[in-house]
Amino acid sequence: MESSLQRFELVVRAVARLVPPKERAVKPAVHPFDVRNIHAALPPKVKKLFDDGHFADSTFTAFKFLDKEVQLHSGLRDSGYKLMMDAFDDAKPRLQLTPLKTVSEIDEQKGYRFMFAGSMWAIRNPRGHEFDVLDDPDTCLDHLSFVSMLLRRLEQAGFK
Repeated sequence: MESSLQRFELVVRAVARLVPPKERAVKPAVHPFDVRNIHAALPPKVKKLFDDGHFADSTFTAFKFLDKEVQLHSGLRDSGYKLMMDAFDDAKPRLQLTPLKTVSEIDEQKGYRFMFAGSMWAIRNPRGHEFDVLDDPDTCLDHLSFVSMLLRRLEQAGFK
């Protein structure tokens, strides 16, 4: 005699045959890094920390990476705010993002100088110097999107 479970299995199999195999396949969830287009050059540790729920550490690691990239391309040894201010200096920038011929190009260079430098003070430093910074996933993704934008701007200027 058929059990209730056996009848249920028969019904499920019959219904499953009605759904085309292509539609039965489980689609993998899209990772938030893909949704936000987080820069692929960031170290794998950034994603691992994010996936493990260590959002502030993920942000801190990403900004340390940015710091090292600016050091590499500028040839400067400082780090953080001082590095960024020197690397994108108004008079003699080590990292020139624009041709610096028009007022607009000069303003853009100055603006990025302060975005790079400000990100070190406002985003990286609190996570590097304090032990109790707790970020939520969305805040972390916002920070990682910002660092991704800065990395892409370096690439657009030819620093890869």
